[in-house]
Amino acid sequence: MIEYTNKTSASFPIELLQEIADSLTDKEIELMLTDNNEIQQINKEFRHKDSPTDVISFPYREMPMSPLGSIVISLDYIEKGAEHYGHSGQDEFTLLFIHGLLHLLGYNHECDQGEMRQKEKEIIEAFSLPSSLIVRTAD
Repeated sequence: MIEYTNKTSASFPIELLQEIADSLTDKEIELMLTDNNEIQQINKEFRHKDSPTDVISFPYREMPMSPLGSIVISLDYIEKGAEHYGHSGQDEFTLLFIHGLLHLLGYNHECDQGEMRQKEKEIIEAFSLPSSLIVRTAD
C-alpha cells in the first residue's frame, strides 16, 4: 500500500504506482510529492547536500510490520524531466517512483554493475511504459 502525500497543486493518479509496488513488495511505502524548495531542505538535512534533487529514498530498518520506507519526489524535476525527454509528467513521476522504490529495495546504481538500471528497464517493459523512460534510466 502507498500512503501518498501531495504537497503540490499537481494531480497524478497513483494506481499504476501501486501496481508496480505490489509487484515488488508487500510492505507499505510512504510517498511524498513536493517542490524543489522542500526537497532541497530534506536533502540538506539528511544527506548534507544543499541542492534540490529529483528523488530521495529513505529505507526503514527491517522490523515486523514496518513500512519499507519513504520516497520524496520533486514536482519541479518531474516537469523538467518530462519536457527534456519528451514524455508526460505522469510517466516521469512513475519513473522517479520506480527509481526510489528500487533504492528502498536495496539497489544502488552508484556502486552496482548496472543491476539497478537493468531492473528499471525490466519494470518499464513489464508495465508497457514508454520506451523514452528507458533512455532516461541510461543517464
